[in-house]
Amino acid sequence: MKTRRFIQCDVFTSIPTKGNGLAVVVDGEGLSDTQMQEFAAWTNLAETTFLFPPTDPVADYKVRIFTPDYEMVFAGHPTLGSCASWLHTGGVPREEGLVRQECGIGIVDIDLTGNVPAFVAPPTSIEPMPEGNLEAITEALKLKPEAIIRSAQLNNGPIWQVVELASARDVLAIEAADTQSLEFVGIGLIGPHEEGAECQYEVRMVASRISMNEDPITGSLNSALAHWMHEGGKYQQNTLVAQGTRLNRQGRVHIIPSSNEPGRMLIGGETQVLIEGTVKL
Repeated sequence: MKTRRFIQCDVFTSIPTKGNGLAVVVDGEGLSDTQMQEFAAWTNLAETTFLFPPTDPVADYKVRIFTPDYEMVFAGHPTLGSCASWLHTGGVPREEGLVRQECGIGIVDIDLTGNVPAFVAPPTSIEPMPEGNLEAITEALKLKPEAIIRSAQLNNGPIWQVVELASARDVLAIEAADTQSLEFVGIGLIGPHEEGAECQYEVRMVASRISMNEDPITGSLNSALAHWMHEGGKYQQNTLVAQGTRLNRQGRVHIIPSSNEPGRMLIGGETQVLIEGTVKL
């Protein structure tokens, strides 16, 4: 057991406690898989991350990401929160304005040159939703068939069953608890706000068979949605997405398409450091 630097931060928000909380153990060297998993279960946050020196020579640091139950190869708010924590505790990127994070899916670039730090959305496979899943989602969430615009299964590490609805009102009307009847996880919902609203879209991630019915703000889902929406002719310019509204959060996800690299999407947001100190692990 040793004393390690520790941060608890709030990601994808400008208002502390209104985003998605993340625990970060800055000095992860020497911890076993069991120790990391047990500590992540103890924090009881959606994710806890552990930072290490990189094993890839181009990376600035390595991150491992744990939920209370299992390890993830990639997740969005842990990427931005880990990066912010690494910088906050004195990390200096090899290349000015760019952090390269090593994680389970490889190297993820985080651009620091814009209004908010933003990571490059990993490649996403887009396929039809498996037969029967849309019908099950429609029934469980009591969706109006006329409100459904389209659906797909997206895979960027996590797998998402996503449905685009006609409006943000349709998205916000859904009761997340109704997903408990479903036999699969990772249901993403998106719909546009009215013209003139602060945010252009509303997103929700509701799921079954996990300890919560709804995730406050989900970077990996928004990453996958960014590719899907862009391919569908939307998200062609900078877009602000709200998430967490039904949970009394003010999540704000910045979607930034590249102006010179077709298909390259940046996912950005602010991080607030709420707790800073040490932990004995």
